[in-house]
Parts: sequence; C-alpha cells; structure tokens
Amino acid sequence: MIFICVKWKIKPEYADQWPELARDFTEATRAEEGNLFFEWSRNVEDPHQYTLIEAFKDDAAEAHVTSDHFKQAQADLPQYVVETPQVRNMQIPGDHWDELGEFQIS
Repeated sequence: MIFICVKWKIKPEYADQWPELARDFTEATRAEEGNLFFEWSRNVEDPHQYTLIEAFKDDAAEAHVTSDHFKQAQADLPQYVVETPQVRNMQIPGDHWDELGEFQIS
C-alpha cells in the first residue's frame, strides 16, 4: 500500500471547523475504490494542527490526486490553511494495521 501522512496547519479561526470544512473531500476520498483509510486527528498540544493518515492500494494514489474532488479540495481548502502542508509517504507491504507488540493487551 501507499501510506501517506500529512500535517495541516489550520488558521486559528477555522481550526474548530476544519473537520466540517474538509468533510466533502474526506467522504469522497473514503469512497474511492482504492482507498484503504483516510483519517484525521487533531494535535493535543497544538489545536491548530491536524494530521491526516491515509493509505491507498498500490497505484490508487494517482487516481486520488487526479480526481475531481481532489481538484476541488485544491481550490477550496487553501484559504483555511496557514502554510503548505507537510507530507511523508512510502510504499509498504500489505494493506492492514499490525498489532503493537510492546503493548499487548490480554
């Protein structure tokens, strides 16, 4: 899978509204055939920062970034963001989450 992590710095006046502002983009991406997950988290130390963790089946990310909803997000979302989001991505084997062995729950 292609695993992507993106940090979004949201303008303070929009930080509380961000999940709703990004809802159409989120729902459309989750509905993509090759999407494995697309999950937002808010930073507990910086309430203006959201982290997006997403994954796509191999080669499905290209369809994502060329989709109409991605292009719409490129047009709509920058007005709410302080700076260009930071991203890391990598291709990793499998399409699942592993258990965290250091914190096994009996």
